[in-house]
Amino acid sequence: MTEIILKAGEATLADWRAIYRGANARLDAATAPAIAASAAAIERILARGAPVYGINTGFGKLASVRIGDEDLATLQRNIVLSHAAGVGDPMPVPIARLMMALKLASFAHGASGVRPETVAMLETMLARGLTPVIPAQGSVGASGDLAPLSHMAAAMIGVGEIISDGIAMPAAAALAAAGLEPLTLGPKEGLALLNGTQFSCANALAGLFEAENLFRTALVTGALSTEAAKGSDAPFDPRIHALRRHAGQIAVGEALRGLMAGSAIRASHLEGDARVQDPYCLRCQPQVMGAALDLLRQAGHTLATEANGVSDNPLIFADTDEALSGGNFHAEPVAFAADMIAMAICEIGSIAERRIAMLVDPALSGLPAFLTPHPGLNSGFMIPQVTAAALVSENKQRAYPASVDSIPTSANQEDHVSMAAHGARRLLAMAENARGVIAIEYLAAAQGSDFHAPLKSSEVLEAARALLREQVPTLGEDRHFHPDIAAAAALVAGGRIAALAALPGVA
Repeated sequence: MTEIILKAGEATLADWRAIYRGANARLDAATAPAIAASAAAIERILARGAPVYGINTGFGKLASVRIGDEDLATLQRNIVLSHAAGVGDPMPVPIARLMMALKLASFAHGASGVRPETVAMLETMLARGLTPVIPAQGSVGASGDLAPLSHMAAAMIGVGEIISDGIAMPAAAALAAAGLEPLTLGPKEGLALLNGTQFSCANALAGLFEAENLFRTALVTGALSTEAAKGSDAPFDPRIHALRRHAGQIAVGEALRGLMAGSAIRASHLEGDARVQDPYCLRCQPQVMGAALDLLRQAGHTLATEANGVSDNPLIFADTDEALSGGNFHAEPVAFAADMIAMAICEIGSIAERRIAMLVDPALSGLPAFLTPHPGLNSGFMIPQVTAAALVSENKQRAYPASVDSIPTSANQEDHVSMAAHGARRLLAMAENARGVIAIEYLAAAQGSDFHAPLKSSEVLEAARALLREQVPTLGEDRHFHPDIAAAAALVAGGRIAALAALPGVA
């Protein structure tokens, strides 16, 4: 298994992408002194006897309640158990593991007051495939992702459930089977584990990575749709995009030109084509997809910054033995990033659905109605286009910004929250919807291009068509359509189509 070594503040999006795809993660040994110094600072702060939030006081609205030294261990255990109040389906294992790695990266800075043995426990659980069962609902994105992270912390102390080898079992039993003892939390450690934005950030990163794949794939299917409709590549001329100056638009125009380069289908209608301009779904691909690319890149920058920072509270400064209370747990940057990703996913699917609708309409595409050789007796792609429309409408409803919502919690102590958690959590469902749309476009574009035989498209687009035709034959007569869509969707999810699109730096 690939292993990512996390250095304080230096992890890249490629590192997080690899962890999401299954790589292991552990901290660089160079982070150990700062972590040890932070834990030692906690002991010195306690020795002074002054009340310090989260170390020897209650939490939230109860911060004014002083806790005696004899109860500090109980205090940390209690905050974990009381805050483990999530509901709903468990987090997918890849995202839960990503969340654990993000928590490790936060601890790497030595600003959280956790002991080396606590960090080692988290690393060992990742290395041995011990993933806490974490209900996915219950965070409002401030004061940190308290409920989901508490379920992670609970598993570390032997409470709740852990998934091992795909099987959920009591946490204490799973730890014992792996030769581990449940963790006994030190001062501040319960709060350090459950405070932070790692749940929201992990879900947003997962959404970003799925959006990257969808984006690249939609460039390929969009180019293939352009070929099927015998559309023009003139709108992809670099001079057009250079005048507008948007980096994403320029990159998409270049990618589409590359995808269509050398096409015999395009060459067949360079002269004498009665159509002056193509519909927007073809002609404006650089403008729409380019704007989506700019959003994804900005979201990626925000999430990379968040993933490399520290977002629990209070923060420990070992050089001065200070514990400073602030608001780094407020996930507003993640909420904005998630909203941007949601809008990008929505628009990627929306313009793809318009291309499907264009292809099935003979007045626009010049192809047989509903892409079937025998319309009337056969319905062809009539209802797959309806399915795509339904999926796009679902995504429109889900794309409403989460970041503009807030609801007071904790007896109004936490009176403005980010809603980053569900803003990020919706992204995988949106990506799945968009994947269905792009899969249908893939089928429709290949079917439309088949009508132009023996003319062929570019080498790259023919490779994309060949991948599909290995599993899905050309539609001659109506057949059970669902397996065709499922096969195309699996190809989209696998990333082989996306890899055909030459596009540097999606995020």
